[in-house]
Amino acid sequence: MTINVGDKLPQATFRVMTADGPAAKTTDDLFKGKKVVLFAVPGAFTPTCHKNHLPGYLNNAADIKAKGVDAIMVTGVNDVFVMDAWSKATGGAGVIEFLSDGNGDFAKEIGLSLDGSGFGLGTRSQRYSMIVEDGVVTALNIEEGPGKAEISGAENLLTQL
Repeated sequence: MTINVGDKLPQATFRVMTADGPAAKTTDDLFKGKKVVLFAVPGAFTPTCHKNHLPGYLNNAADIKAKGVDAIMVTGVNDVFVMDAWSKATGGAGVIEFLSDGNGDFAKEIGLSLDGSGFGLGTRSQRYSMIVEDGVVTALNIEEGPGKAEISGAENLLTQL
């Protein structure tokens, strides 16, 4: 079942890159007591994700945070090393937190996984954005197709803050 506005995020563990290497961060570590913008991409470095979706959040990061947002996070079904490389390649390191959902467990748990096997991608995450306050979803924007980043884009999300 797909997560809805008003639902609490399920317990999940992401992988993040630290100065000491990969580390685990739970849903509570990331969202408890915070107002967070979370957006998801089907895959780091894929065309729409790399050229459209992520850049919108990078370009609007200051405006988003000025609305009382504690953190902007992106998740994708990629390993922590790919997410780290993507953060560095895009200039996103230190601006956006890059969360690896390597096995797609979080995407599946919230009902937003995507079968990309027809394109050789396996199970991925659907493209979406959400506002999460103290672990509870207060806004949710799910794209109808993986090749678009409009409904889930930073400009649309800014109007919801």
